[in-house]
Amino acid sequence: MTYRAKLRAGLLSATMITSTVLAMPAVAQEAPAASGAASDEGDAIIVTGTRRATTIMDTPINISAIGADQIARQRINDVRGLADFTPGLTISDTGPRGTGTIVMRGLNASDTQPDGASYDNAMGIYLGEVPLYYDFKLLDIQRVETLLGPQGTLYGLGTMAGAIRYIPNRPNTEEWEGEAHGRTYVKSHASKLGYQVDGMINIPIVKDHIAFRSSTGYYYDPGFIDYPFLLNEPGVSDPQPNGTARPTGAAYDPNLHKGKDLNFEKTFTTRNQLLFQTDDDFKVIFTYAFQRTKTEGSQANNAGVLGSGKYESAARYAEPMNRRAHLLSMEINANVFDIADLVWTSAYTNVKSKSRADNTDLLLDLDYDYELFPAFSSWNESYSRRQQVNQEVRLVSTHGGPFNWVLGGFYNEQKLQRDYAEHVPGHPWVNLAKNPDELEYVSYTRSTVKEQAIFGEGTFHVTPEWQVTGGARYFKYSSEISGAQTLPLLRNQPLSPYDKTPSGGKAGQDGWVWKFNSSYNFTRDLMVYATYSKGYRIGGPNTVAPCDNPLPPGQNICALPDELQYGPDSTKTIEVGFRAQLFDRKVTFNIDAYSTKWTGLQVASATVNGATGIIVNGGRALSKGIETSFQIKPVPALTIQGNYAYNDAHLTEDIPGVLTIREVPNDYSFRFVQLDALSGDRLPNSAKNSGSLGATYTVPMGNGELSANWTATYRGSIVSRLGWDRAYGDKLSGYVLHRASLSYDTDKFGVSVFANNIFDKYAVVSVGNDRSRIGVNDGVAVRYYSQTVLTPRVVGVEAHIKY
Repeated sequence: MTYRAKLRAGLLSATMITSTVLAMPAVAQEAPAASGAASDEGDAIIVTGTRRATTIMDTPINISAIGADQIARQRINDVRGLADFTPGLTISDTGPRGTGTIVMRGLNASDTQPDGASYDNAMGIYLGEVPLYYDFKLLDIQRVETLLGPQGTLYGLGTMAGAIRYIPNRPNTEEWEGEAHGRTYVKSHASKLGYQVDGMINIPIVKDHIAFRSSTGYYYDPGFIDYPFLLNEPGVSDPQPNGTARPTGAAYDPNLHKGKDLNFEKTFTTRNQLLFQTDDDFKVIFTYAFQRTKTEGSQANNAGVLGSGKYESAARYAEPMNRRAHLLSMEINANVFDIADLVWTSAYTNVKSKSRADNTDLLLDLDYDYELFPAFSSWNESYSRRQQVNQEVRLVSTHGGPFNWVLGGFYNEQKLQRDYAEHVPGHPWVNLAKNPDELEYVSYTRSTVKEQAIFGEGTFHVTPEWQVTGGARYFKYSSEISGAQTLPLLRNQPLSPYDKTPSGGKAGQDGWVWKFNSSYNFTRDLMVYATYSKGYRIGGPNTVAPCDNPLPPGQNICALPDELQYGPDSTKTIEVGFRAQLFDRKVTFNIDAYSTKWTGLQVASATVNGATGIIVNGGRALSKGIETSFQIKPVPALTIQGNYAYNDAHLTEDIPGVLTIREVPNDYSFRFVQLDALSGDRLPNSAKNSGSLGATYTVPMGNGELSANWTATYRGSIVSRLGWDRAYGDKLSGYVLHRASLSYDTDKFGVSVFANNIFDKYAVVSVGNDRSRIGVNDGVAVRYYSQTVLTPRVVGVEAHIKY
């Protein structure tokens, strides 16, 4: 059989196969043969992470996959749900205002903000062949593949830490398909029911040639964080009428009111694909995806300020966020004279985000004496727009023989516009005639980052059992930023920064990364592999407005010329892995050990003027660890599966002046100082130990199957920042969560009951700011420090029907 035929057979199998895999191969087997003969390998997951269709057993890199059945059973809605089942991945769920902070193998050196992040270029995230710059819901997804370690010689997008690939179900040109799904649930500490409704329809417009597939869903996740200290009338109402004690009764009612469950999530998402094909040798897929998410608050408390509770925020304002994304793409797959497969992807992404937040504590922290006005409060508003255009073209050899190759090119252009304003309602320093919007600080930044790359790999099969792979990538990027800032309250400057002359800067760099890999199959059930690879992450602009030149005396919140840009960082990784199947494939086992040297770390720091967050470069670090997974089938009805990861990530070189704290903690008569991060400091926001253990028991019943699943997941302790014990950070305790489900499924319908966080575990998953920012400033309790908390217990029922 030709390689091309095998590839087609593997891809066909991948569309038909679902798996009970739990972040590991269901079974590590060869791809099914193309003949119509029966195969005992029908529960294998086919992966394409190496750009070829293979089973995990035949994939000589550290890759894990979660199949459609597991995504459904564990109710994994988005990237935040992957970490529990993927060794080497730590994700802090920071709620709907962001995607959470994703850390692969400990490669993170920055604090986590209460809202998490919405963009991270340490890893590549793909929807099929399209790079993603937004966390779309996992709707109508065939599987999710996670590749750990640098993958830059196979992917256009930078993958310093690894890559996550969402593999969608594709349009079917032969049959009509449809599916409807609904879920409803109760959540502890929430006052409303949550629900999800979604559906899929597949229409073969012209049999064998044209098909359309659409997947659409709506998610309402009830909030559980109350906001009991919202101001009735900003600038007039007293934010703390009982001093630093919790306000009640006659002091509370004239000044404050309560917002209930404000960290809810309302998300509408849709993905639509139109397929044109002449035959298997030429296909074009057009995709349009849209998603909008709204919320009114963050998933964080303020650690007891004013007597607030575990599920209460002490913010003075509701904190709404409205985020939406459009994605347009075209994928062309073509056979080139039976020599290679051509894959050409063009994509455009447009992401807009609007948000408002309580800004009072930032100005209290800067200590400009605004708090001497008893009714002082402040709110900010932020608007950002990210536009991304990328092109990726790749050739994958299909000519057979002992030598195979992949060759590709990549172009990416990212434009970001950010407008930001701070308001001080009712403050006596405001001249309403000149400043009717009561603006305190206003800024804008515009940036453009362009990246080009050429990448490729070649594989030589020395023998049928032994292969050697080499890969390289050349990249080049440029970054440009401009902007301005104005302080109309204290400086009598223009109200709009667009009325000032902008300033900015340019930066850029180029370089090479490489990869060497080899594997040996002792038998079809036993393989070892080793990889040495280099990864990189491009630099870019900080979204802080440039300082005026010359810098005026007094208050300034801006970036100096050397703070406008940050440079690239890179990694060098060596890893060795082992895969095995034992006892007639009743046991599968995978283990991987790695060591990564990280140089030029991109680290969160703060500007000299105004202590505003920026990224800087510095230092070296080492990340080393072990990742393992297993599956056991002692009897056909019972599957036991689990994974475990150990990661030790720490600095190996000092980073001067990167940690900003108060000179005297909690004393607002003192200003900021910057401490060094030291060699040996643990890297933040990733667990040293993590894992999961689950069991699924399935028995026939009527025309279907009854399945019961219990899964326990563990995330070990994390630290909130570099030098946490010196820089007033936190060491957050680890926790174990339990989830269970009972499902009945046939070929046409299914129903299940489920529970997550069964014992309603309370845990802090990340913190915002540090404990040196706690205290009382001129009698005003500062609420700057916050703790993001775990989603509480969820119990519900769901059903789906197919036709």
